[in-house]
Amino acid sequence: MPRIKSAIKRVKTAEKSHLRNIAYKSKIKTNIKKFDQALEEKNKNDVIKYFKDSVSILDKAVNKGILLKGTASRKKSRLAKKLTALIKPGQITETEETVKVGKKTIAKKITKETKKKVTKKITKKTKTEKDEKSVSVKAKTEIKAN
Repeated sequence: MPRIKSAIKRVKTAEKSHLRNIAYKSKIKTNIKKFDQALEEKNKNDVIKYFKDSVSILDKAVNKGILLKGTASRKKSRLAKKLTALIKPGQITETEETVKVGKKTIAKKITKETKKKVTKKITKKTKTEKDEKSVSVKAKTEIKAN
């Protein structure tokens, strides 16, 4: 046991955070187990519900510093892989929430791709326009000089 006051405080805070981390990791594991159980029963509504919950819990764990970003993304990837095995992409499901989720994920992917393409085109155009403007400015100055 430490004798210095600050070291004693560090031990206490480390113990508190350790207990918090254990509780949160337990919450993650139970939610993933519920997801797996719903997968075995092939209950699409519960699977989607537990998938959303698991993803949000994993994201919160990363924000709180309980899990590393790579660990959370690996777990989310594995959950998504299991989900797509049950529900094929593009398949219309029974609930409205799943349709909305599908549209949102598709929309995000489309916007990311289009934004990249548009910015590339715009930057190329602006560079050529700048070159043309600089050439025209040089030509005007030469004409004025003559």
